[in-house]
Amino acid sequence: MRVPQVPILMAVLLASGAGAQSPGTLAAADALWSRGRLAAADSAFSAIIRTDAASRRVATVSLAEIAEQTGQRDRSRLLAGTVTTEYERSGGTGWSATDLVALGRAWVLVSASRPDAVRQALAAFDAAAARDPANVDAPLRAADLLLDKFNAPDAKEGFTAVARRDPANARAQLGLARVMVFEGKPEATDAAEKALALDPTSVSAALLLGRLHLEAERYDTAAALARRAVAEDASAVGGWALLGAIAWLHGDTVAFNRAEIAARAINPNWAEFLAEVAEAAARHRRYGDAARFGAMAVALDSGSTRALAVLATNELRLGQMESGRRHAERAFALDPYNLWQKNTLDLLDAMRSFVTIESPRFRVVAPPQDADFLRLYLVPLLEQAYDTLAVRYGYRPPTPVRLEAFRRHADFSVRTVGLTGLGALGVSFGGVLVMDAPASRPPGEFNYASTAWHELTHTFTLGLSDNRVPRWISEGLSVLEERRTHRGWGADVSPDFLGSFKAGKLRQVSEINEGLVRPRHPSEIGHSYYEASLVCEMIEEQFGVEALRALLRAYRDGKDTPAAFQQVLRITPEVLEQRFAAWLKTKFAVPLANIDPWDGSGPVTGEFVKTLSAAHEAAGTGQLEVARQLFERADKLFPGYAGNDAPAIALAAFDSSNALAAAARLATVTSRNETALDANRVEARLRLRGGDLAGSAAALERLIYIDPINPAVHQDLADLAERLGDWPRVVRERRAIVALGPADRAEARFQLARALAKSGDRTAARREVLQLLEQAPGFEKAQELLLELRAATPSGGGE
Repeated sequence: MRVPQVPILMAVLLASGAGAQSPGTLAAADALWSRGRLAAADSAFSAIIRTDAASRRVATVSLAEIAEQTGQRDRSRLLAGTVTTEYERSGGTGWSATDLVALGRAWVLVSASRPDAVRQALAAFDAAAARDPANVDAPLRAADLLLDKFNAPDAKEGFTAVARRDPANARAQLGLARVMVFEGKPEATDAAEKALALDPTSVSAALLLGRLHLEAERYDTAAALARRAVAEDASAVGGWALLGAIAWLHGDTVAFNRAEIAARAINPNWAEFLAEVAEAAARHRRYGDAARFGAMAVALDSGSTRALAVLATNELRLGQMESGRRHAERAFALDPYNLWQKNTLDLLDAMRSFVTIESPRFRVVAPPQDADFLRLYLVPLLEQAYDTLAVRYGYRPPTPVRLEAFRRHADFSVRTVGLTGLGALGVSFGGVLVMDAPASRPPGEFNYASTAWHELTHTFTLGLSDNRVPRWISEGLSVLEERRTHRGWGADVSPDFLGSFKAGKLRQVSEINEGLVRPRHPSEIGHSYYEASLVCEMIEEQFGVEALRALLRAYRDGKDTPAAFQQVLRITPEVLEQRFAAWLKTKFAVPLANIDPWDGSGPVTGEFVKTLSAAHEAAGTGQLEVARQLFERADKLFPGYAGNDAPAIALAAFDSSNALAAAARLATVTSRNETALDANRVEARLRLRGGDLAGSAAALERLIYIDPINPAVHQDLADLAERLGDWPRVVRERRAIVALGPADRAEARFQLARALAKSGDRTAARREVLQLLEQAPGFEKAQELLLELRAATPSGGGE
C-alpha cells in the first residue's frame, strides 16, 4: 500500500483543529496544556502546524501526546508516525536540536507498540544534545526514558550531569528523586521536596512527593499534594488517581467516585487511574484489592503494561501462580525492558524445580537441597506458631498458608519486589510468606526461626484487620510475638536506641511509619521496629491482650488510628505518646541514666560506653584485674545488655574455671540475642563440661536456628540427646545430618537407622537399613543391624 505524502496525511489528522483561532506560540500552547486546558491546547498546536513551519514538528508531537493522554491512541500513533517518517525520508537534513527532541518524543510514543523504538528515541535525544549542548531538554528526556526502562545507573548519570551544570534545574532534581525512589533510598522524600521547592508549579514533583507520603501513611499530606497537582493541571490523571486511592483507603466512596469521574472525563480509557489505585492498595498491603483493581484496568486496556504488571505482581503475592505468570509474560512481551517482569519470570522458571512440602496447614516451597531440612525444623515450627497465634488472637487464617524459601537472597528479593537489593529477611503477603532459606546467609547473620514466626504473625494481624492495620502496628506486633515466644528472639534494647530516646530523636508514635519507610539514618529502621513493638507491649501491659485484638478489629471496621485508640483504649494518640514516654523512662531507668543523648550521627557516648571501652582497652593491655572490675561496673550500668561486645561475654571468660558460672554469664546474652553465634557455642561447651547436659542441648537447639547447616552442631546435639535418652530428638538430628549431605553418607544413614531402632520405630529402621544396603551392600554394621531388627520382630508380626 502506498503511504500518503506527509502534508496530505497531516491535513487529515489535524482536521479536528481546523477551527482554531490565531496560531499563537508554542509557549502559549504549552501553557494551555500545562493548565489542563486540553481542547484549547489541541487547537493552538493545530494552528501552529498550519502557520509556523519552524515549529510544526514540535507542535505535531505535542498533539500526539495530548491524543495519548486523552485515550486517542490511534490518532497519537499516526501523528507521531508523521514525524518519524519525515525524518527517515529526509535523513535529518536541516533538523534542529528542538526538532530532534520532538523526534525522540515521537519515537517514545511509537515504542508503546514497538519496543525497539526506545533505542531510536534515545538516539534522537543524544543527537539533539550533540547538536546543541545547551539544550537540557534532550538529556533530561533521555534520562527519564532510561529510568522508565529500568536503567537507573545511566538515568542517574544523565540527571546528575544536568544538575551539576544547573543546580536549580527542578526537572533534574526531580529525576534524581525518582532514581532514589527506584533504588529504595530513604532520601527520596527530601529530594522530591527540593524539586518541588525549585518549581512549586511542578505537577510531577507534587505527585511524587504525595505518593511517598501516602506510602508512609501520611494521608492528609498526600491528599494536599494531590489537590495541589490537580489545581495546577486539572488533566493530571495521576493527581485524580492519588486522590482516588486515598479516598478508597479511607472508605470514602463519594470522594473516590468524584476522582474516578474526573479521570474518565480526561481519558475514557481510565486504566492508568485504576492501575495507580492498585499500586496504592498493594503498598498498603491490601493485595487482594490490588489484584482486583489491576484486573479491572486490564479489562479496560489489555495493552497497558502497567496494569498487567500490577495485576501479575499481586496475583503472585496471593499465590495465584499460573495466572500471575501468564500476566507477567504478557507484560514482558509488550515491554521487554521491564526488568521487574523479566526477573520474576526467570525466577518462576527456576522455581519449577522447587519441592513442595505439604503439612496440615502449610505449603512450603523450597529448593530441593533444602526441602528435607525444612521438613524437619521449619514445618513443625510453623504448625506450632499457627496454634500459638490462633489462641493469642482468637482468629484462624485460611489455610494452607504458602511459604517460599530461597537459598539465594537475590531470588528472595526478586520474588518480593522484582529487583535485587531488598534488605529484609522475610516478607508476608498475608496468605503467602517469602523468606531467606536457612542456607542463604552466613552463620550468625539471621535467625530463620524468629523470621518465620515474625512473618506468620503478619498473616494473623493482616487477616484479623482485613489488611487495614497500619504498618507500624503490624510490625510492632510481629516483633513483640517474637520476643514473647523466645526471650532471645526479636529486637532488644541498645545504647543507640536509648540515646535517640534521650535526645528526643526517637520517632513519635504517630510517625513510626516514617521511620520504617524513610529512615533519617541507618539505625532508625531497627529503632522503629523495636519502638513499635514496645508500644504494643505497653498497650498489652496496661490494657490487656484483648486490647490488641480489639484494635485490629477496629481497623478492620474502617477506623483510623485516633478513632481506634479512642474506641478501644479510651485515650487519644497524644495521651498514648505521653504514657509511652513515661513507660520507657521507667522500664529502662538504669541504662538511660548511663547513656548520653544521641542524634543519629557519630558514636554513642555515656558512662556505660566509656566504662565498657576502658574495660576492653585494659583487657587488651593485659590489665586483667582492672578489666574485670570495669566489666563488672559496665554490666551494672546497663543490666542485660546483650550486644556482641556485652560485658557478660568478657566476664564469662574470667569465670571460665567455673564452667557453670561462666555459662550463666553467657546466658544473659544468649537469652536476649537471637543471633549470638559464638556465645551459644561457648555456652554449650561450658555446660557440657559442667555436667549440665540439658542446658548444653538447649544452647545447641538455639544454634540450629543460627548456624543451621553446620553438621557439627547436629552431631553434637545427636550425641547429647542420646546421652539424655531423647531418641525422637536423636532421630531428628540424624535425619538432619543425612539431609545436609555428609561425606560419609553410608555411616550417617546407618546412625539414622540405629536411632530409629532405638526409638522403637523398627519399620522405619528396617526400611532405612535396606535402602542403605542397596547402595552399600558390603556395609557390615548395616548387615548386623538388619539381623538384629529381624531377630527382634515377633514371629508372624507385620512391619
